Amino acid sequence: MQKNLSELETKIKTKFKNKDLLRTALTHRSYLNENRSYNLPQNERLEFLGDAVLELITTEYLYNKFEKPEGELTNLRAALVNHRILSRVGHQIALQEHILMSRGEAKDTGRARDIILANAVEALIGAIYLDGGREAAQKFIERFILTELDGIMERQSYVDPKSRLQEIVQEEISVTPVYRVITESGPDHDKRFVVGVMVEKKQIGKGSGPSKRDAEVAAAENALETKKFEKLY
Repeated sequence: MQKNLSELETKIKTKFKNKDLLRTALTHRSYLNENRSYNLPQNERLEFLGDAVLELITTEYLYNKFEKPEGELTNLRAALVNHRILSRVGHQIALQEHILMSRGEAKDTGRARDIILANAVEALIGAIYLDGGREAAQKFIERFILTELDGIMERQSYVDPKSRLQEIVQEEISVTPVYRVITESGPDHDKRFVVGVMVEKKQIGKGSGPSKRDAEVAAAENALETKKFEKLY
């Protein structure tokens, strides 16, 4: 049974005009399998929207705050909007107490539960955006997500795309990315390498450079930007 949503609204300092949007954001697809008469959809469409809203607002904030090149801004954004940060936000606002899911999903702990929680945070952002517009979504993101930036900067966890990619992939699926040279061309004084970064035999990024190291870094940056690795978990 879902708890009184007014508690959640108080915690996130957001009052919904359309409560069904909030309820939908908190409905995991597994819940519908056991509750066929439930009259609201599951939250994946809102999650899709919320992910885009979060990325846009975070990107704009970082662009205005820092005079940094594209690669560093991409790394900072990836460090801010990953599942680890989002699940932590979910715990902070006790979102897990309100998510509707199947009895089986409710028994899961650890990484599986954190992913459901992180996805629900994205769905919540989508619901806030539809209910209150960009300004309401921005206030939520500034209050609960952008506040993580100081810690990220202090730890420099956004530095080195290869390290960052490895951290995310190992955290999510306990696998280390592997870099493979796809092509090598040019004379010795003007080499050009194209490298792919692989996870479980699937290419999640590609980059090129005058050395293997440069190409690997470019491949990691590409993977962080396209987020293809997220389809693996």
